[in-house]
Amino acid sequence: MMIGGLTLLAIEAAAEEAGGGLFDIDATLPLMAVQFVVLAIILNAVFYKPLGRAIDERDSYIRSTKAEAQERLAKAEKLAQDYEQSLADTRRQARTVIEEAQAEAQKIAAQSVAAAQQEAQSKREAVQRELDEQKQAALSTLEQQVDDLSQQILDKLLGAAA
Repeated sequence: MMIGGLTLLAIEAAAEEAGGGLFDIDATLPLMAVQFVVLAIILNAVFYKPLGRAIDERDSYIRSTKAEAQERLAKAEKLAQDYEQSLADTRRQARTVIEEAQAEAQKIAAQSVAAAQQEAQSKREAVQRELDEQKQAALSTLEQQVDDLSQQILDKLLGAAA
């Protein structure tokens, strides 16, 4: 900054000597141009390059972080889709197992009912046969008794008539 202070003094001194105005073209204009360029180079080296580097590093960090986040999101979505597919498959399989179990239970129940009906039918037939046998025995006994009574009545009628 010392250069700038000296330059200003030199410019003021030159302006006073020449007695010129604002637009006098002498050594002041090139000197101001050189000062401006030197100041721009110093500012660029001291402030702008490190700041630009920091901004570029931050930008690259943000881009890499964003890319990683997008990859993770894609993986998460893929996993979610896979889990949903797996869940749907599992539900389908569970539904199939339940339907098979219900069909098997109905089959077993039908077989049990058929066996019970068959057993009931056979018992009914056995009871019916037993009743028929008892009926035949009773009818035979009654026929025998009727024959005996008929014989006794005939004997009494014929014995009373003789």
